[in-house]
Amino acid sequence: MKSSFAILGWSLPVIESLKKADVPYVVVSFPDFEPYAKEHDIPFVSYQLDEWSDSSNSLDLVEKLKPYNADVAVPLYEETVEWAGALNSIFRDDPRVLNRAFLFRNKAMMKRKALLGGLRVGLFEEVYNMDQVHSFLDRLNEAELQLPGEEDSWFHLKPFAAAGTVGHRFIKSREDIDKKVQAGDFPCLAESHLTGKEFSCEAFIHRGKVRFLNITEYVHLGYSNFIPAGPELEAKRELILKEIQKLVDVFGIEYGMIHPEWFITEDNVLNFGEVACRIPGGHILELASQAWGFDALLAFVMCHSPHLSDEELDKYFPAKDFEPKNYFGNVMVFPQKGQITKLQIPDELLEEPYFRDHNLVAPIGNQKVGNREGFGNHFGTVNFTGESPEKMRELLKYYEEVPFYV
Repeated sequence: MKSSFAILGWSLPVIESLKKADVPYVVVSFPDFEPYAKEHDIPFVSYQLDEWSDSSNSLDLVEKLKPYNADVAVPLYEETVEWAGALNSIFRDDPRVLNRAFLFRNKAMMKRKALLGGLRVGLFEEVYNMDQVHSFLDRLNEAELQLPGEEDSWFHLKPFAAAGTVGHRFIKSREDIDKKVQAGDFPCLAESHLTGKEFSCEAFIHRGKVRFLNITEYVHLGYSNFIPAGPELEAKRELILKEIQKLVDVFGIEYGMIHPEWFITEDNVLNFGEVACRIPGGHILELASQAWGFDALLAFVMCHSPHLSDEELDKYFPAKDFEPKNYFGNVMVFPQKGQITKLQIPDELLEEPYFRDHNLVAPIGNQKVGNREGFGNHFGTVNFTGESPEKMRELLKYYEEVPFYV
């Protein structure tokens, strides 16, 4: 039996990509998915990935994976990163693999490692109560040389291990601390606000080297983005690539794909935001697949394998001289009202030459809309493609404001 990938988490698009490429795999996910997996002949191990215990741990899971000959673990979601690190530590007989996984899951550890490695980061501290948040602001104002009466320095509070922006608090004043921060937010990371244009990268790593780099331009973080980035960002590709390779070296990353977010200033200084090592949000890998003409989900999985040679891996990526002909972008749609009754698609959208498709579904009768958790819970996407990055930006900004659900 060939060795196979242990896919941690449930994703039908990933499963379809692996089936199409005839790559051996087994899915590890919650018991709720087992009936569907059996019905559709999907190799599956049922496991409680939301708990660690005597009966739910990496040593136990390794035993359950032996019949499938799995020897590479791939995390699809934030909550499976530590599981993959633990399994790959066992598969490779290297405990540092698990230690590196903790870097991706603990934002305070992540920032300390980045700082020690010479990446440019803001001022940051771990805080455990309201008094420490106020003290952090005092020190930040002092470091920024703020004078009495001037507005406070901006900063962010982030949970240590939450995905994306879940639990994120943006603090712009001392009054904001008392208004926005709750007892349940602690402990968390406090960090100064970074200046510059924010963007993300999707860097596919193999044997410690960046094998392929996509740059995603954020039009409005959490709501709209497009690929490839516009010419202003793409012109800085070599600078960005150099900084990402530095990040890879500092963190000791050997395999997989990383999704770092950066802030670039007008004078070409890159500030490090944070980095993840799972499938990014915003349907970024779908857009990357369309723009670059390859299966980014399949490449994401294959990069995790230490068994592949450079030549074997090459076939999963675009040719080195490939140039995207069009830009591909999307708007993530979230209802603007707390109660919705119908979906309305404007005629002007259907007549727009850059409009590609959408996956919005009409509500069944009156529907109450829950609070948005981080940048998740969107009701679907509206997708665009075209030749002009300027027009792409304009369209995405415009359709962010359109009330698709009323």
